[in-house]
Amino acid sequence: MKSEASDTLTDEIGVNLPYLRRYARALTGRQASGDNYAIATLEAILSDRELYRTDVSAKVALFQVFHAIWSSSGMPVDEEGSDQLTARALKHLRSLTTNTREALLLHTIEEFSVKEVSQVMQVSLGEAKSYIDKGVEEMNSSVSGKVMIIEDEAIIAMDLESIVAEMGHKVTGVARTERGALDLAAKEIPDLILSDIQLADSSSGIDAVNQILKLHGDRPVIFITAFPERLLTGEGPEPAFLISKPYSEEQVRSAVSQAMFFASTETLIG
Repeated sequence: MKSEASDTLTDEIGVNLPYLRRYARALTGRQASGDNYAIATLEAILSDRELYRTDVSAKVALFQVFHAIWSSSGMPVDEEGSDQLTARALKHLRSLTTNTREALLLHTIEEFSVKEVSQVMQVSLGEAKSYIDKGVEEMNSSVSGKVMIIEDEAIIAMDLESIVAEMGHKVTGVARTERGALDLAAKEIPDLILSDIQLADSSSGIDAVNQILKLHGDRPVIFITAFPERLLTGEGPEPAFLISKPYSEEQVRSAVSQAMFFASTETLIG
């Protein structure tokens, strides 16, 4: 019986671990620090199985343990080794209302209901909704800038362009191929890149982004993919900001605000 229970726990965590990595990376703004929190979560569960509740969904149970660790650590802001852009963002981070970013990410990116957000954060329904609403307000007003879109599907590109423009950002243009992205970046350097993974001519959005970062320096990047788990393995450099297809307008708005806020990203080896 113990073995079966252990196998079930392993399977449940295995399914939800990529999404915990995604959340932790978006919360901290970096792949390495986010993954460290995910590892600490797993170690805590292995040390004390009772931390992993069975009266809530498997994803909620995993995220609850993460939040207990995150909260007990004081939600630290570590500026050591940060570049100038990141240092400014981290300074701003300290001024935000406690728990708003966490609630916003849980609700929009991870698609937890308000009730589930309250379970993960172990607060009342009213508090959870208040945090989400406040998070939307604070993040939308935090930073604006120039956004480049790399997307080969015209309808999706138009939709993304509309969402980004309505948020008050300037769209520098839309590229459909790796070559087009490099040319577009050369004309006007963006503050943020919103990129699909697979492009029209079978070129790679990952390669395009890496080339742009190499030529023009570090800047926030959001990748959009139908298979997020393939980029959330914890093996090698992976993105800090990731949206799953099909996406919602709310998810795009939240991810763009979060990425602009941190103004930093890990490069990918594509």
